[in-house]
Amino acid sequence: MAAAQAPRPRTIGRGTPGPLGDSISAHTLSTGEPVIVRRTNRRKSGLSAFFESGQAVIAVPARLSVEDESYWVPHMVAKLEQGAKQRRGRRRIPASDAALMERATLLSARYLRSQAVPETVRWVTNQNSRWGSATPARKSIRISHHVQGMPDWVVDYVLLHELSHLIHPDHSPAFWAEMAGFPHLERAKAFLEGASFAAARNFSGATDIDDVEQ
Repeated sequence: MAAAQAPRPRTIGRGTPGPLGDSISAHTLSTGEPVIVRRTNRRKSGLSAFFESGQAVIAVPARLSVEDESYWVPHMVAKLEQGAKQRRGRRRIPASDAALMERATLLSARYLRSQAVPETVRWVTNQNSRWGSATPARKSIRISHHVQGMPDWVVDYVLLHELSHLIHPDHSPAFWAEMAGFPHLERAKAFLEGASFAAARNFSGATDIDDVEQ
């Protein structure tokens, strides 16, 4: 059970003075990484949270006491991590064939030991019943435009699925063994199943993952 959060102080500045400059907070990010508290005389009011060279920094007024930290630092850390999570969710793979090929090459190297080497990877607008398709004989991959705008880890899953078909044309155990190292495998499958469910009821969209052409 998580410890109860300290009550919000009614007035900032009452209590034990904190050190000026940068100091390591007793609080950490959810990953366990340290948090820097930066007290400055220039900041008269308000607090801000940001990442600086990969380090979480909470900038506070010099008058913020040590006791105040027990509420404000965890509060600001939570806001910082939530903002970072939302930004990651909004990130999108650029909608260009060149970017898609670059991503496919990276995925092949990371998860397939570079065994899948496509000659073409492109977005297409004529696939309304499948998310992606592959032609192993031609080493070509086509990704439906319906996938554009989905989270990066979903796009990665669809790409990796088709890349794996360049090695194994069917859905054999060997095929799924190639996919096993992808950390968002089940999550992405569930996402697409939900999208297919919605598509079948609300619009004429993709309803299957792929179609392998010989």
